[in-house]
Amino acid sequence: MPVFFQQDIDHSTRLAIWKIEEASGFFTEIIGLQRAVSHPHKNLQHLSGRYLLKLLFPDFPLSLIQIADTRKPYLEDEKFHFSISHCGDYAAAIVSTTKRVGVDIEMTSQKVERISHKFISAEEEGLCNDLLSADSLSLIKTVTLMWSCKEAVFKWYGYGGVDFKKHIQVKSVQALSHNSFNSKITFKKKEDQHLDLHSVFFNDLCLSYVVT
Repeated sequence: MPVFFQQDIDHSTRLAIWKIEEASGFFTEIIGLQRAVSHPHKNLQHLSGRYLLKLLFPDFPLSLIQIADTRKPYLEDEKFHFSISHCGDYAAAIVSTTKRVGVDIEMTSQKVERISHKFISAEEEGLCNDLLSADSLSLIKTVTLMWSCKEAVFKWYGYGGVDFKKHIQVKSVQALSHNSFNSKITFKKKEDQHLDLHSVFFNDLCLSYVVT
């Protein structure tokens, strides 16, 4: 069973990453037939994300998931707060019975580096330079970390209409180890909200999550 990473964040919040190595039948046998996704690999990503929800909380009611206009999946009664992310052959999910959550996984890529000017402010460039000068991260990992943190906040928020450069501002990044980081972020949509995020690199895969 390819659970790539799993963590109980607190008494009510659980997180896992799944490395997709199975055919779709493996997932549908366990979770039942989900909505059809035409692209085969995207279908595997969809199924593995739903599978993780049941893995983390076996009583998670998959059949009650609804999709908002912003494409955010949710439960109407909010018995569980959850977030799902996919990237390549990986799926991640975070679920909490008490707190709002957001999760993102990203593979480092030249594409993110090329568009970094679209989501990294001048102040955040200073943080990136600090990480580079401290030899904590390469440039491509630094911008991937910034992007992943902002994606996790975007999913935590869930209502769309977010400008990553204007509304999601990374204020500090603390290196806990060579592959683990804590970030403090101010989310400036309606009123300023201050968020703590945690990020981990598994070689070229970056995981970021927020729990409030």
